Amino acid sequence: MTDPISHFGRKAQIETTSRPAAGKGEPRMSALAAESSGRAAAPATDELRLSSVARQAMQEPEFDRSKVEAIKTAIQQGQYPMDSRRIAENFVAIEKMIKG
Repeated sequence: MTDPISHFGRKAQIETTSRPAAGKGEPRMSALAAESSGRAAAPATDELRLSSVARQAMQEPEFDRSKVEAIKTAIQQGQYPMDSRRIAENFVAIEKMIKG
């Protein structure tokens, strides 16, 4: 298993394949390298097929653009009511979730 951040397992695998085999002067081949050497080359491109429902969901926005624009305008003009206490409480809740 390889750690996705440090690639620790991958480093260990590379190091073991570059060391000579016990009693022999040639490097060992990993199982992955041996398996892939017998296969044909993979296709150069991948293909993604979306269902009609997925295509439709990607095309239609899930929010009311006019309402969003009205809220943006109200915020810019200072006319949108904001509860600073509620905002602060939500920030505290988020920090608690992050810290665990």
